[in-house]
Amino acid sequence: LNQIARARGFDPMLVLKNVAICKVYNSSHLELIIKDLGRYITAFNAKLVIIDSIISLHRAEYLGRGTLADRQQRLNAMLHKIIRVAEIYNISMVITNQVQSSPDMFFGDPTKATGGNIIAHTSTYRIYLRKSGENRIAKMIDSPYHPYSDIRFTVNEKGVDDVEEKPSPRGNNKNRNENGSF
Repeated sequence: LNQIARARGFDPMLVLKNVAICKVYNSSHLELIIKDLGRYITAFNAKLVIIDSIISLHRAEYLGRGTLADRQQRLNAMLHKIIRVAEIYNISMVITNQVQSSPDMFFGDPTKATGGNIIAHTSTYRIYLRKSGENRIAKMIDSPYHPYSDIRFTVNEKGVDDVEEKPSPRGNNKNRNENGSF
């Protein structure tokens, strides 16, 4: 954050004063933090809450198909609490998830989001992030208001940044159509 703040012309100390981080150690601890999330939002005057890898602790602790129902029920309760808190406090919540490879896929992208329908149906927006060379691609998977689309971006000393378009080796791109013709 220091590097990003400096690159964008902000005082790093002022930026860090506006960031609170909570380290979570297991799924029960995460559930407890989410249960008390409203209190934390008020105490820190939070405008944005980011929960990184919401399913990772549950995946590590609930192994095998025999624990799947319990895991999904706990995730469902947790996600609905997050939705209620976001609505009550009128703040944005960003949740990251993991992906897993689906070995039975023969066509298309074999990766799919973990957490199943519980996470898919409780998320208003689902955006799939992937690496593409030195850049990243954000793909809108689900949105009630926006069309499916992709956007390229990069992560650098400024944090998330626009990709610099490189000039075409064939010259001016302004008058070309999408096939590269004039």
